Amino acid sequence: MANIKKGDTVQVITGADKGKQGTVLAIVSDNSRVIVQGVNLKTKHNRVSQNDRGVKQGGIETVEASIHISNVQVVDPGTKKPTRLGARLDKVTKNGVTKTVRVRVAKKSGKDI
Repeated sequence: MANIKKGDTVQVITGADKGKQGTVLAIVSDNSRVIVQGVNLKTKHNRVSQNDRGVKQGGIETVEASIHISNVQVVDPGTKKPTRLGARLDKVTKNGVTKTVRVRVAKKSGKDI
């Protein structure tokens, strides 16, 4: 599994939406897919129904479909371009207890993500 998390800004690197950037809304881990805001938009037809107040719901709406996790790359916060990710171990002392924390780092600029 890649190091992409919910809330990351990613860019599509291949496919019909190549070059588009968006925020990861959800990760579907069982088949390695992500849902990115504004990317891979599909039209969904919902059956018209009524709620308890009698208001009709349904029709045609546009929703984001999932895209394979290998087709997106995390955006570097400094350059706003796609980058690979690395990891760095930092020691953090809190209340007299020292812990080792894993920090994600952009490979191009070296900045924390």
